[in-house]
Amino acid sequence: MRKLLTFVASLFITGSLLAGGLVTNNNQSAMFTRLQNRNASTSIDAAYFNPAGLTKLGNGLFVSINNQSIYQTQKVNSNYQFLLPTPKEYVGKISAPLFPGVYVVYNTGRLSFSAGFNPIGGGGGAEYKTGLPSFEMPIADIVPGLASQGIPTTQYSADIYFKGSSTYFGYQANVGYKINDGISVAVGARLVSTSNKYNGYIKNIMINPNYPNFGAAFSGGMVLASDFFTAGATTLNTLAAGATAFVAGLQPIISGGAGSVLLSNGTAVGLSAAQIGQIQQIIGAAGQNPAGLTIAQAQGILGAAAPVFTSKATAMTQNAAATQDMTVDASESGTGITPILSANFSPSDMVDIAIKYEFKTKINLKTKVVNNEGGGIFVNGQTVVGDMPAMLSLGIDLKPTKKLLISGSFNEYFDKNVDYNGYDNEIDRNFLEFGLGLEYSLSEKLRVSAGWSRTVTGVNTNYQSDQTFSTNTNSIGFGFGYRITQMIDLNLGYQRAFYDEGSKNFDPLLPGGLYSFETYNKLTWIVAAGLDFYFGKK
Repeated sequence: MRKLLTFVASLFITGSLLAGGLVTNNNQSAMFTRLQNRNASTSIDAAYFNPAGLTKLGNGLFVSINNQSIYQTQKVNSNYQFLLPTPKEYVGKISAPLFPGVYVVYNTGRLSFSAGFNPIGGGGGAEYKTGLPSFEMPIADIVPGLASQGIPTTQYSADIYFKGSSTYFGYQANVGYKINDGISVAVGARLVSTSNKYNGYIKNIMINPNYPNFGAAFSGGMVLASDFFTAGATTLNTLAAGATAFVAGLQPIISGGAGSVLLSNGTAVGLSAAQIGQIQQIIGAAGQNPAGLTIAQAQGILGAAAPVFTSKATAMTQNAAATQDMTVDASESGTGITPILSANFSPSDMVDIAIKYEFKTKINLKTKVVNNEGGGIFVNGQTVVGDMPAMLSLGIDLKPTKKLLISGSFNEYFDKNVDYNGYDNEIDRNFLEFGLGLEYSLSEKLRVSAGWSRTVTGVNTNYQSDQTFSTNTNSIGFGFGYRITQMIDLNLGYQRAFYDEGSKNFDPLLPGGLYSFETYNKLTWIVAAGLDFYFGKK
């Protein structure tokens, strides 16, 4: 029988919530939501996207306040034969109603000082009200496992629940310098503060064994699995102790020369009828027919059966412990620093070209377990890797007319240099993201925009699981900007992300060498609003 019940909590909580790589969020302003491409931004959100471009704002103070409300549905389908029912669908809901982005810029002369705050990774909470296949499959395995041991069992049930949240908050500061009208550079750093929380349980694991040998209660009705395994361990330990005692008790009879006497005639050599019945019962429990056995043969069978009973009792005890109610209440926290370099090139008033490099962020997460509720995966005080990959971003903004803006972006996330799950064979290439957006001014106050972005994951099937899966995406966004006053700009946007379906064949676990098969799907939508305040302007 498969080892029972280990809670697993992984990157499906701690990964990126939407745009970006496996871990990094790149959707960091309302302008991004409605345009999808901001790498060459020279507006206030350039404090994140293009710090070197901030010198083009002019002198004075500038502030941008943004929020995105993000909602995602994840669906995992499994055809694992022993799930009830099969195939079975598991649905997870992820929500981040508050996903803020706040940026402050102060420019003076050639210098630009900026700061930003945003959820650079994670940012949402996921809830799986019925767990996931990897949680339920070990429970489902109890049924065929018992049936293969001659214990008829056809049903199981359990209460399974899991909820997790993750926040990788980034606190960023930059200093930019305008070399001349065409070239600006910036250097910055981001403090990343990470907090992951996990809560869940597996409770009331029940089965319907028809095996009265372990007690009258086990006659085909639903009972707690832990009660059945505990009763089985007790019965098997009793059989082991009886077999061992009778091996010793029969030895004087055999040594006295009566070993060839039939067990059924044992009363003639000092055994009571009750003792003979007990020996026959133990031999029958060992799968042997006691009829026609001599006392010496009976002793040999008892001697061989005792360690078998003990071994099975040990397994029953382990399964009893594994099927007890278990809960998870754990968290992980840590911090890291991201150095950031950027440059902006303006060969003409119509063109801005930006490049930014974010170095790898080393983060060690320390685990805290509440009331010893680690669920078999979290260990109090343990340190785990929570690194974020280095990132290269390129962008270009073209303004062929005063009313039209064309924006293009490209990002590469260097995932191959990060060991996300303790394995080195899950990522074949780096994660890529690219896209194109258009904005058009309908009037001096009103601007409309739309954009598209594409991500191409670099993971292989070793990475994919019901907890951590990554597939290619296409996202579209649209919205508008409205100049409320000369000092205040409003941005509103909507985005929808469409994910390619992922799938995985597992090792042939099913009878006849059939494969267990899973499919993975996501759908995400966002509404965003932002206010930009221009207290200074060139």
